[in-house]
Amino acid sequence: MDKLLIKGGKPLAGTVTISGAKNAALPELCAALLTADTVTLENVPRLQDVSTMLKLIRNMGVTAERSEAAPSTVILNAGALSSPEAPYELVKTMRASVLALGPLLARFGEATVSLPGGCAIGSRPVDQHIKGMQAMGAEIAVEHGYMIAKLPAGQKRLKGCSITTDMVTVTGTENFLMAASLAEGETVLENAAQEPEIGDLAEMLIKMGAKIEGHGTSRIVIQGVERLHGCTHQVVADRIETGTFLCAVAATGGDVVLKNGRIDHLAAVVDKLREAGATVTGGDGFIRIQASGRLVAQSFQTTEYPGFPTDMQAQFMALNAISTGPSTVTETIFENRFMHVNEMVRLGAKIQIEGKVAVMEGVERLSGATVMATDLRASASLVIAGLVADGETLVDRIYHLDRGYDQMEAKLRGIGADIERVK
Repeated sequence: MDKLLIKGGKPLAGTVTISGAKNAALPELCAALLTADTVTLENVPRLQDVSTMLKLIRNMGVTAERSEAAPSTVILNAGALSSPEAPYELVKTMRASVLALGPLLARFGEATVSLPGGCAIGSRPVDQHIKGMQAMGAEIAVEHGYMIAKLPAGQKRLKGCSITTDMVTVTGTENFLMAASLAEGETVLENAAQEPEIGDLAEMLIKMGAKIEGHGTSRIVIQGVERLHGCTHQVVADRIETGTFLCAVAATGGDVVLKNGRIDHLAAVVDKLREAGATVTGGDGFIRIQASGRLVAQSFQTTEYPGFPTDMQAQFMALNAISTGPSTVTETIFENRFMHVNEMVRLGAKIQIEGKVAVMEGVERLSGATVMATDLRASASLVIAGLVADGETLVDRIYHLDRGYDQMEAKLRGIGADIERVK
């Protein structure tokens, strides 16, 4: 099993290129199921979760190949799809597999999708997906660990309707967007998620012939069309990878330009970095961060977009750990998202957990040790902590990191970090 060996204490400087967003690429790969035409996706990151999704749709009979000339380009064709089923063996490692439900049901009138496995950070129930599809006229039974969905006899298409979810759900909003694009009539999504990745999916669907308005707000209106066609679409840059590198530079000190980074997608995080004492500027297709010395710890609370993202909580905690002063971090999205704390404490961080709140006191320095990643963002926070710790830090179980970061150690090495992958 691969590990990362980090020798801390080096400031970061130079330029790093941000990859396409995992959380946009996964639904957009599923969107290719909506048409028999060829779909070309550019800027697709090389990640374990992307490989799993490609394996899943290939298993259904979709052709999906990375371009030899441009490895970040994936060419997909679902014209000969033979099996509208997402089996447990593939779904268990990645919750985003539930995104196959809407497109399969919309185009083929049936879908069999395993209940998802995936992440250890907390329960993310699929009941909202089921309720929404039922509201659009689907019959869904949950049997033997599978969602078995089909249209009633004589009904050829899903029917437009109004869907108001009980909570803001990103994958739910994406599933309904894709399904409604081929439904009969108008669908209105209330309490819709507003993340940039949803806006990017909507823009791709519009290129395919969908009629969508209001994406990026909490109310999205979709006029269903009879068929969608192929398109070429570039995956939006990954704001969480961007934020992770911003925190790494803020913690270690230095001056780094992030190509493709977008400040408008990370306003809540950038505001906190500026309040901490970092200089963050940006323009068309880049963000620059400059930091030196210990910054000032910042309290924050995670919430739905456009608030502070839960996916950035652990990385900012690594920065707080070596900043000056006390801070509190309140996690409101996932119940198990402080699993990195025990590992950070091994490195010398002062953190106490009180329910949904982490109470922190910044220390002057962390001390390198062997630590274990527990989930995707936790692993990134341990890498940041290792970059500032005295001596050597060995991060185990980095397969979590590979699920969501495209060649992270190579990018960090390129801006001056002493980091290597070891077997």
